[in-house]
Amino acid sequence: MSNHLAHETSPYLLQHAGNPVDWYPWGDEALERARRENKPILLSIGYSACHWCHVMAHESFEDPAVAAAMNEHFINIKVDREERPDLDQIYQTAHAVLTQRSGGWPLTMFLTPDQQPFFGGTYFPKQSRHNLPGFLDLVPRIAAIYRDKRDDIERQNLALADALSRTVPQRHDTPQITAAPLADARRELGRSFDPKYGGIGNAPKFPHPFELDFCLARHALDGDVDALNIVRVTLTRMAEGGIYDQLGGGFCRYSVDQYWTIPHFEKMLYDNGPLLALYSDAWRVTHDALYEEVVVETANWAMREMQSPQGGFYSSLDADSEHEEGKFYVWTPDEVQALLTPDEYAVVAPHYGLDGPPNFEQNRWHLRVVKPLAFIAGRLDIAADACAARLESARAKLLAARERRVHPGRDDKVLASWNALMIKGLTRAARVFGRAEWLAAADRALSFIRSTMWRDGRLLATSKDGRTHLNAYLDDYAFLLDAMVERLQASFRSDDLEFACTLADTLLAQFEDTDEGGFFFTSHDHEQLIHRPKTAYDNATPSGNGVAATALQRLGHLTGEQRYLAATERAIRLFYPVLQQQAGACVSLITALAEYLAPPPVAILRGPADELSSWQRALDGEYRPNLLALAIPDTVSGLPEALDKPVKNTGSPVSAWVCRGTVCLPPVTSQAALQDALAPEPIIPPLQKGGSE
Repeated sequence: MSNHLAHETSPYLLQHAGNPVDWYPWGDEALERARRENKPILLSIGYSACHWCHVMAHESFEDPAVAAAMNEHFINIKVDREERPDLDQIYQTAHAVLTQRSGGWPLTMFLTPDQQPFFGGTYFPKQSRHNLPGFLDLVPRIAAIYRDKRDDIERQNLALADALSRTVPQRHDTPQITAAPLADARRELGRSFDPKYGGIGNAPKFPHPFELDFCLARHALDGDVDALNIVRVTLTRMAEGGIYDQLGGGFCRYSVDQYWTIPHFEKMLYDNGPLLALYSDAWRVTHDALYEEVVVETANWAMREMQSPQGGFYSSLDADSEHEEGKFYVWTPDEVQALLTPDEYAVVAPHYGLDGPPNFEQNRWHLRVVKPLAFIAGRLDIAADACAARLESARAKLLAARERRVHPGRDDKVLASWNALMIKGLTRAARVFGRAEWLAAADRALSFIRSTMWRDGRLLATSKDGRTHLNAYLDDYAFLLDAMVERLQASFRSDDLEFACTLADTLLAQFEDTDEGGFFFTSHDHEQLIHRPKTAYDNATPSGNGVAATALQRLGHLTGEQRYLAATERAIRLFYPVLQQQAGACVSLITALAEYLAPPPVAILRGPADELSSWQRALDGEYRPNLLALAIPDTVSGLPEALDKPVKNTGSPVSAWVCRGTVCLPPVTSQAALQDALAPEPIIPPLQKGGSE
């Protein structure tokens, strides 16, 4: 039997195409049928790498009895939250309002034919257990509620609509805008920091790359030593932990424990792109060899396992293989010992804890660093480099053996927003470490987006197997614009500048709320839904409003385009009351606020291309989080006035122009003078000692 999902692009929807449930994708056909038959809608939202989505599918959606009940009582709609984040945002918020509990996936919502939710939950087992109602019993009960309690549902819908409307901020008389939210955000992150094991918050622990990036910037710009400690402890513990793939590179989505030992084994593109940038920047500050190793291995993993032949990056890898979570990644000591020489095993066993008790189910071990190599070298009485060589030889053998296992499923759709995060991460890493092959990989992904996902002056959100569709969201435009600003600084190409400006113009035309300020998540010509979100808050990915405000502001400083700067100011003024109340939840907007209060230095370098390269390498080697530096060969013409700087005839082939806001310094012609001109100007004073507690 097949339903209505067979021709979808989402691997998640295709996984359900053979269910006995009469699934529809979200669209006119399903919604019209619900209205025509006056049937409620059962909306199920999940994604391909979601473990509990698979569990609920196996228990209920593949069961003929459950499917029969669903088909009798409901119009059943299956949604991939990665393709339709607009629907996911709306119904996750509705779930929180209706149940007063946090949501998650799978999200199970019951809607009226006009899309209004009246009951919901997340995972439901087939039969009642663990204080959760059984889905088989729940389905007819919800159908009866819809049939018998229409007046109650209508009253609840009015209250829900009011609650949803209050999540969209309204413009008020803004108080004086100050740097206070920056200090508040820094203080909140310090209070949430685990000083022993690292990380922001408790188990389950997520990487929080954007919050850590904010802390690293505050160290560089304000001299905040405690902020650097937050970053160093967290990045080191993560790199040594099980959340990091010790053999293949790349990070899993989160750790189920506070020690970073056992992850939820799914790997997401949206984490690994920002973590590439963060570890690269942390290396520039610390020169910690561990951070460079993480960048190299994660970049190689992304190109090896996640990049399509056409250039776009795939979305995720499942947690499960052969219907078991983590099976692909875990070992027994006997398996490892059989693959290695005795000398190699003597290093690997203590290093990864194979000589201790198992840390995973069914007496298996998930690899994480337990003993440092220096300790093992001393205990074995061998040189440190010999110990490291044994480990590298062993890791190569283990990785080769793991490659022969049944791999986790891969969600091979290409999302514009997540690709933009990886493009930025790879580009930053390429700049820091001088790796041309990483920049080439980023450029291949960018070319894929521009040739395949950019149509008639608009972005499309998703692409798979030659089919590209769905109106793009704020995140797609904002993240890609941010990536373009990064790409301009790697090596200047006029076409990149033109595309960045086109993206910015389209973002303003399609997403800005010109009355109130800020940016809606969906475009002005998007499908009309029951709610139109406009949020300040960062989640697993940063707020589209924060990234849009920051990227527009940076492009405005580069090009002198006042429309971009004005749009950022309107967004900051709209959201400033939110930043005053919940600064730590909005660090991407806080970044925009910081650069609004203290415009970033802009360095325009002009001269022969071969002479510019050494100047650019010197700038890329130093961590200046708010620096915007373009090295533009003197052969490039047709530039905006702000970038069209001449080369001064002073005996030096290169002239560098440094501006902050509307204030520009005289051009400098030596790298030493340029370094002096770029000295940071603190925005907030460092917290008092103990401020991270």
